[in-house]
Amino acid sequence: MLDYNLLLAVFSGVAILLVLILRFKIQAFISLLIANITVGVVAGVSPKEIVFVMQEGMGNTLGFVALVVGLGAIFGAILEQSGGAEALAKYLLSKFGDKKASWALMLTGFLVAIPVFFDVAFIILIPMIYSLQRRTKKSLLLYAMPLLAGLAITHAFIPPTPGPVAVADILKADLGWVILFGIIVGVPTAIVSGPLFANFIAKKIHIEAPKLTNDGVEVESYPAVRSVILIIGIPILLIVCNTFFNSPLGENLIPSENIKAWLGMIGNPFIALIMANLIAWYVLGIQRGLTKDVLLKITTKSMEPAGLIILLTGAGGVFKQMLIHTGAGKMLANYFSNIGVGVLFFGFIIAVLVRVLQGSATVAMITAAGVTAPLLLNGNVLEVDKALVVIAIASGASIMSHVNDSGFWLVGKYLGLTEKETFNSWTVMTTIIALTSFIIICILSVLV
Repeated sequence: MLDYNLLLAVFSGVAILLVLILRFKIQAFISLLIANITVGVVAGVSPKEIVFVMQEGMGNTLGFVALVVGLGAIFGAILEQSGGAEALAKYLLSKFGDKKASWALMLTGFLVAIPVFFDVAFIILIPMIYSLQRRTKKSLLLYAMPLLAGLAITHAFIPPTPGPVAVADILKADLGWVILFGIIVGVPTAIVSGPLFANFIAKKIHIEAPKLTNDGVEVESYPAVRSVILIIGIPILLIVCNTFFNSPLGENLIPSENIKAWLGMIGNPFIALIMANLIAWYVLGIQRGLTKDVLLKITTKSMEPAGLIILLTGAGGVFKQMLIHTGAGKMLANYFSNIGVGVLFFGFIIAVLVRVLQGSATVAMITAAGVTAPLLLNGNVLEVDKALVVIAIASGASIMSHVNDSGFWLVGKYLGLTEKETFNSWTVMTTIIALTSFIIICILSVLV
């Protein structure tokens, strides 16, 4: 049965959040905290308790997220500076050839976005898209859309990128399962929204690359591709192995509890990313002639974007904690369960609404995770189900990028698109990503 006072508290909090972001342009971190206070006040929580819940929610969340996002940002910065992303792209393009270049670019985006932020990776790789268009004379969109699809999907679905890490922590989902399902859902979604959609839209909209200038500086040498792939794969492999050997499927394959304990440690996201960072620091940095001082500057600068994501995630954890404390989360869980609305659909729809209204995929993911988390309080929820909810929220937060999303303008600017062309290409592609991935998630939820 619905408690209308608690329902009013939830709606008031979400409404305040959107008004502050959209109307007053107040930073999302502060907006989330004010929304949290609003929920507490309307629900009748005492002032002292509101402050305590905020501290508890922030502390519980950041203990995990701050470490993973910070280490991931440093890792990506070293890869970016070394030319590793370009090396991978050039290698895949040489193997696939011009005729299958769109598939090579999709795969490049899929791999590069694991350690490198979406916008940074796109800006690094866009010169290769230009070069391909000038050589083949085909529409720039034939190559740009697959790259963007790979980047966007990995950025939203596959840890250690910040979005899924944040949602996984708020929902207390196992990161190994999230990686596994992120890949299972992400690959077919990338194919549909990348090469297949690109082949269609390139026939409708012909875009040419900008004219060449002499401003660019060509990198003289690139790191070995095998090294780049190995370094990217190390943390993912360790995390997934840890999950597998501690799951019912693999727990009996290693009889020694001591070995299991050590595997559990090196397969923990913290340790796996520390190891990957040290290897990248030496192989992609020191061995390639970068001084320790330069590496220190690179890695320090990488913490700037990470700081905002960490704070946003902490505010999302505060929002979740307040919903649990007031009982609003439990009420919503019981209500939606009684009317037959599953948690997958609920998380997806909340993410869709917040994404379309305010633009930021990260804010949409964190807000949806905070609202959805109390629905998973039942201790009988399996880890695989939690992981699917994480991907469902990421799916909803990917939908319909338009004028209130910075990504819309970034893509339009670098590809030389009008607003209408950006809508017809980029906005449609992000919608295809969301709908295709959610269909796959629903199928997986029936099978697993």
